[in-house]
Amino acid sequence: MKRTATRYRNIALEVCAWLLGIIMMLPIYIMIVNSFKGRKEIFTNTFGLPDSWSFAFYAKAMEKMNFLTAFKNSLIVTAISICLIIIFAAMTSWMLVRMNNKLANLILLVFVATMLIPFQSVMIPLMQYMSSWDIPAIGFSMVNTHYGLIFMYIGFGLSMSVFLYHGFIKGVPVALEEAAMIEGCNKWQTFWKIVFPMLIPITMTVGILNLLWIWNDYLLPSLTLSSPTLRTIPLSTFFFFGEFTIQWNLAMAGLVVSIIPVIIFYLFAQKYIIKGVMAGAVK
Repeated sequence: MKRTATRYRNIALEVCAWLLGIIMMLPIYIMIVNSFKGRKEIFTNTFGLPDSWSFAFYAKAMEKMNFLTAFKNSLIVTAISICLIIIFAAMTSWMLVRMNNKLANLILLVFVATMLIPFQSVMIPLMQYMSSWDIPAIGFSMVNTHYGLIFMYIGFGLSMSVFLYHGFIKGVPVALEEAAMIEGCNKWQTFWKIVFPMLIPITMTVGILNLLWIWNDYLLPSLTLSSPTLRTIPLSTFFFFGEFTIQWNLAMAGLVVSIIPVIIFYLFAQKYIIKGVMAGAVK
């Protein structure tokens, strides 16, 4: 009797899981099928398959988005931001864990506390402050430049990254670092040759989480970048949403193209995400 009840409960849980998965995948299905439809067909047959599977709307969307330029800009900003976030967060977390005193705990608390501050509450003061850094004589500006946007991404991305690294580094044996220093390594060599290679799981986790955020971010680039040649992919897809009309088919095609790189990266890195987060949480 008990075994039968358990079997029915497992079947019910499996059915619920499938239903939940279908519901979560429904927006992606709608986006993909409607990217192949004309404007009239989208409104008359929103959930059905398209009459013809033509990539004409994809070609038109990529042309209107100036996709290659936007893709290059997104790739540059995302790659550099993630690399610098990983480097700074890993080194900071390592020092905080090894110091293990009141000052280190206070610094970690400040990092964690900043995660609770909504970006919308600081975006206007932030842009006013960044605008004051302009030096026209040498062409330096933190606004409407990629390096200015990268600088801000590093600042906003460090809090969560330090928090994740901090929990994981607690499980790195100190004896390995002491043995390396006995062999003649300094702190810099000890970190990069001994500690950092052991942080690959959490590094992949930090990388994919920041990739999903930075690649898809619209608000901060919209405040920072005004030149068309500097716009990222999320800014380029905004061209399909006009004041009086919306080109839904082109917008869907542009969105599908923009999420493909993230999906590919996620498929290669997904095994590290749960592993890294769980290891950091336990330790």
